[in-house]
Amino acid sequence: MLLSALISLIYKDGVTPQIAYAGLIVIFLGGLTMLATRNPNKEMGKREGYIVVSFGWVIMALSGTLPYIFTETIPNFTNAFFETMSGYTTTGSTILNDIEILPEGILFWRSLTHWIGGMGIIVLAIAILPLLGIGGMQLFAAEAPGPSADKLHPRITDTAKRLWLIYFGYTAAETILLQVAGMNFFDAINHSMCTLSTGGFSTKNASLAYWNDQPMIQYIVIIFMFLAGTNFVLSYFAFKGKIQKIIKDEEFKLYFKFIAVFTIIAACIIYFRADVSVSTINHPMVLGEAESSFRHALFQVLAVVTTTGFVSADYTLWTPFLTVFFFGLMFLGGSAGSTSGGVKVVRHLLMIKNGFVEFKRALHPNAVLPVRYNKKSISGDIVFNILAFFILYMLSFIVGALGFSMLGLDFESSVGVAASSLGNVGPAFGNFSPVDNFYNMPMIGKWWCSFLMLIGRLELFTVLILFTPFFWRNR
Repeated sequence: MLLSALISLIYKDGVTPQIAYAGLIVIFLGGLTMLATRNPNKEMGKREGYIVVSFGWVIMALSGTLPYIFTETIPNFTNAFFETMSGYTTTGSTILNDIEILPEGILFWRSLTHWIGGMGIIVLAIAILPLLGIGGMQLFAAEAPGPSADKLHPRITDTAKRLWLIYFGYTAAETILLQVAGMNFFDAINHSMCTLSTGGFSTKNASLAYWNDQPMIQYIVIIFMFLAGTNFVLSYFAFKGKIQKIIKDEEFKLYFKFIAVFTIIAACIIYFRADVSVSTINHPMVLGEAESSFRHALFQVLAVVTTTGFVSADYTLWTPFLTVFFFGLMFLGGSAGSTSGGVKVVRHLLMIKNGFVEFKRALHPNAVLPVRYNKKSISGDIVFNILAFFILYMLSFIVGALGFSMLGLDFESSVGVAASSLGNVGPAFGNFSPVDNFYNMPMIGKWWCSFLMLIGRLELFTVLILFTPFFWRNR
């Protein structure tokens, strides 16, 4: 917040004191809490890890509303909480009708919530706040409870630092490249933070469609969306020169194939079937041209698959097939170990592999047929965990959609918002399409969205386990 206040001071946007007051209040409350709990029990188990992560994110979202409320850019608390939760969970949904009139300090704060939430607040704390004095493995596992936990270094603090170094390096590189391509520095750094976090907030009402007449800017964003949706451990291997590990990684290969195939499908349909009169949000484009069709198809496929949520065009106008197509992509997600949301490619891969193994078991019931990933046998516990996750994810989607329908939303809007919020995608369908925002969502609906964003960001189990009675029973 103090960094945002500095940006506000530099750009002289008139809200520097208000943002600074918000930062000082948070520092005061945090310091007071630290003094009150300066002699904690250092034992940290899985139960405590889930509690700290879940409530930590809620408290961060509550405190993150202060800059919006103090500057009166979002005076309503529900709207401010929605915007902050959308920021930290890197969802990118917004209630703001006119983004471009906001002060620079607030625009920077919005993007910063994405950037912090992208790699994870708890991982950030472990990386730069060793004064916590507790083992971080439980928190790291709760923060990233995917099917595999590749560690770059035996000490979890060093792992977190390496991840953050890569994350920061990518952000700086994209900022420089976007400036070279024609963006001003402020737009470049904001969009870089939102790209690497796979968030989707923009400084423009038209999102990336604002630069439809500058294809190079969109291609740069495409490259970094792809990197952000890739396991950051693979980026570490690339910098260490271990290219073979990347080439042999089954998840990365499937992720790349998905992007390639889905882009070809979308590009062909746009080129041959989409109405050439269809326009983007702000700047018209000719969909009949091959390059334009390819670029917008690739951009939107990556934006949805990686759950970044940037928009170069209103893809809900690209034939009914592509509307359903992009809806399906909301359930894919990027790679495990990336900043993207969704189910994750590795889970889909292992479910597909397990399906084929079950076919073989039906023919050969006495054979020992393990599920293999990267040439290693996967334990039955991991497979069961993935299947349970997928069932829970689909149940959460159905319950989420039912909740929105009870509030009066139509079918298309209900299922679209539920899928978008749970997958941390951002744009939805119906009344909440890429050209609309969430301002007219009922108040209760915004809180329901915020809850779905949170459980989606922390991959369901971390939050939902708190609602089970056995979690709170004595050991």
